[in-house]
Amino acid sequence: MGIEGDLREEFDRWEAAQTATFTVLPYGLLAVSVGITVLQLPAHLPVVLGLSAAAALWLLWFHTLHPHVVRSGYYAGLLAMAASLAALAPWYGLFAFVGYPQAFQYLTGRWRYAGAAATAVISAMAFLGGIAKIGAENLWWVWLGVSVLSIALAGAVFSFVEMAYQRNELQKQALAELREVNLKLEAALAENAGLHARLLVQARAAGVLDERQRMAREIHDTLAQGLAGILAQLQAAEQTAAEPEVLGRHVANATNLARESLVEARRTVHSVEPSVLADARLPEAIGEVTRNWSAANRVDAVLTTTGDARPMHTDVEVALLRTAQEALSNVAKHAQAKRVGLTLSYMPDLVTLDVRDDGVGFEPNAKRANGSTNGGFGLSGMRQRVQRLAGRLDIESEPGRGTAVSATVPAIPAGGGR
Repeated sequence: MGIEGDLREEFDRWEAAQTATFTVLPYGLLAVSVGITVLQLPAHLPVVLGLSAAAALWLLWFHTLHPHVVRSGYYAGLLAMAASLAALAPWYGLFAFVGYPQAFQYLTGRWRYAGAAATAVISAMAFLGGIAKIGAENLWWVWLGVSVLSIALAGAVFSFVEMAYQRNELQKQALAELREVNLKLEAALAENAGLHARLLVQARAAGVLDERQRMAREIHDTLAQGLAGILAQLQAAEQTAAEPEVLGRHVANATNLARESLVEARRTVHSVEPSVLADARLPEAIGEVTRNWSAANRVDAVLTTTGDARPMHTDVEVALLRTAQEALSNVAKHAQAKRVGLTLSYMPDLVTLDVRDDGVGFEPNAKRANGSTNGGFGLSGMRQRVQRLAGRLDIESEPGRGTAVSATVPAIPAGGGR
């Protein structure tokens, strides 16, 4: 339940005790006043007892049984009977004291202070021995002085009690608001728990999908490219069977491609970086890929590096290396180019790889057989790689004017977070 619940229980106990005291107090004071007065046997005892019975019935009907029916009228009647009883028998000044708590209970605003003033005047009369003694001994000025002093004291006490009451009301309101906030917080926590569970499921599913896409890209960028290269070399060898020297070169290229593909396949299974990056940095790795591709395809290809070449995060280097490999593979398969230029640019916040060829080009926005305008899996894989690093892949091409592929990724330094 917490602190809020403990405070609420404390307030409830205090209010229950206060209500019980205010309910019983008038009857107790009336009984004490009747008992003392009966022992003194005053001259007007029958009238006093009759008024006492009327006061008891008045309290029972309005104060106990119907406390919300009449407020100001009930209080006025109660004070009238208390004044009459105190005038006849001074000990009823004890009963007149109920005017103070009941003024606070049944009256509001300035009427509370008016009720307290009237009660003070009645109490002063009882203190001086009743109306008969005041008249006999000519104590009217004394009664007035005592009344004024009692009214001042009652007003000060009422002011203090009213401030305490207002403070209690504010505390009750604050507790109610705190309870409402706690309920909303509990509801929010329950909702967050459910949301967290759903996010875990979605994150798990996203992780599985991301891993599948990663493996698909790796297979395409290594095994698929390698097999395509081997197939191309074997087909060329088949066409040049009559030329032993050319035949040997194609077979040797196919053998090297098969060996490299096998190494890449093993490394992909173990989820490590490409073998060409294992012992070299990105410019050297792309340079080696470019030279091997140029030798295998007999197309002039040159890499140019600009800017401050520095070690980058593994994911950055792998993404750019795979982009270079895929772009060169596309040139070999589709471009019929004679020259290819690669530019690796290091900038303060970005690293860019541009691959340009002078081949036949194509229409980048043309729809493929599957309805896509994003190219085949190779282009899609390149785009996914760079976008996964919050990068961008741009492709410019026109039929007969060659193709330019540009991959831009953040310059995340080696050892830096993503």
